[in-house]
Amino acid sequence: MKDRIKILQIQLRYNVAASDLAEQILLGLPVSGFSTTTAFLRGKPQAGEPESAAERSVYFDFSPGQLKGLRRWLSLWQLLKHCRQEQYDVIIAHRFKPMSMLMWLNRFMKVPVCIGIQHGIGDYDRFWRRLEAGALVRPNWRTVGVSRAVQAYLVSKVGAFNANNTLCINNAIDIERAEKMQLDRDTAREQLGLPADALIVGCIGRLVPVKGHNVLIKAFARIAGSYPQAQVAIIGGGRSHADLGELASSLGVAEKVHFLGTRADALQYVKAFDLFVMPSYSEGLPLSLLEGLSGRLPVIGSDIDSLRPILEDSGSLQFRVGDHDDLAARLEELLNMSPGQRQSMGETGYGYLCRAHSIDDFRANYRQLISGMAKSFAGASNE
Repeated sequence: MKDRIKILQIQLRYNVAASDLAEQILLGLPVSGFSTTTAFLRGKPQAGEPESAAERSVYFDFSPGQLKGLRRWLSLWQLLKHCRQEQYDVIIAHRFKPMSMLMWLNRFMKVPVCIGIQHGIGDYDRFWRRLEAGALVRPNWRTVGVSRAVQAYLVSKVGAFNANNTLCINNAIDIERAEKMQLDRDTAREQLGLPADALIVGCIGRLVPVKGHNVLIKAFARIAGSYPQAQVAIIGGGRSHADLGELASSLGVAEKVHFLGTRADALQYVKAFDLFVMPSYSEGLPLSLLEGLSGRLPVIGSDIDSLRPILEDSGSLQFRVGDHDDLAARLEELLNMSPGQRQSMGETGYGYLCRAHSIDDFRANYRQLISGMAKSFAGASNE
């Protein structure tokens, strides 16, 4: 085996943040043993924006249309030429589309080691995608689910993914870094434009239907009259912004629901919240939930498969997914607590986070996976 294992990580779009898990994998690979490149299929940094921690970054800058239909094959050809030229030992692909492209690359050029990282549930509900995986997955392929629920979904849904080639490495955050970044309550509220004396129900997530913000707004509208100090703050942007704003207006709570837009490293603002809500219809293992726990906040989440074990083990509250009446009841439960009781609940969740989602364990698990596979498949055919 080479002195340094040559690694490529493929991401769908440019989005570099220190909390990004692809970046955290790189930070766990010492330069003495690993040579790293990150490839972004879409987008590239503008002036002043960060670059990946990899030794080199490649920006294909494909348009969304170039990754669909027949044009996708031209993009795949460009990626194939790059990989043939560079002769990587290990290629890691994050999320479904890069994983699909890696499966085809492996078919055409026999990559020594392939690792696909699946971040969510639902991508393989389509029959064609399951058929593609069945035709293309080879012995040199491993799939990582970012939670036990994602791993279970993959194994139960896709015949090509099994107990031998599909494993779980829990998402994690750098807790020490997160705590150093977090602004104090007053500063965070000032920067976000939130009132200092309000009880803030906070949420972090893209404004898309699957995140369930509509459920949160409906639940809040049910209780807002009984808790005049309570307000909702949502960090994130997306296509549902206008629809959610109209919903808040129609329910008479527009002045108390704050849409704060996308924020770089949103975790720095978590202490602006008094409690944290994750109302999603579907998730893999969302970093924003871990970020809420890192801020020692009491948490409420939907009872979907990927969140339920975390909520149970962290002492957090659950509500029936999509049920705004049930969420309203859980909100009342927390809002009726004393500040000390909410603080105690937040401390319990923080303790769980430190035990179960250590960034050191996360980095070590990926380092061991990559090194072990590179050693096992060095010089071997993947047929």
